[in-house]
Amino acid sequence: MGATYVNAIIRNPSDTSRAWEGRFLVDTGAFDCLAPRAALESIGLEPKGKRAYILGDGSEVNLEFTTADIELMGEVTGTAIIFGEEGVEPLLGVTVLESTGFEVDARGESLRKLPAVLLR
Repeated sequence: MGATYVNAIIRNPSDTSRAWEGRFLVDTGAFDCLAPRAALESIGLEPKGKRAYILGDGSEVNLEFTTADIELMGEVTGTAIIFGEEGVEPLLGVTVLESTGFEVDARGESLRKLPAVLLR
């Protein structure tokens, strides 16, 4: 089994004509999404705060985040997006998957639409 990638569009909720599209690594170990700072700033998004995050190696960092709309496979939701450094690989966190009703098909390295969004 390999990595799962999906194309997604981040939109500025104040002006939905301002958008950035990227190829995101689906990371079920992450809650929030992450995108390059320059991409977020190019569509007019600014940091709304800082939050402590624990990295894969166990270290803790404080990173700036914002909120925006994100669209994948025809579904749209609002979510927190971390400002990443230049060249960072965009990540799609589990919060977006859950709120849009997708699950990871690890064998097929793709996303699968659930028949309905879970409320339990």
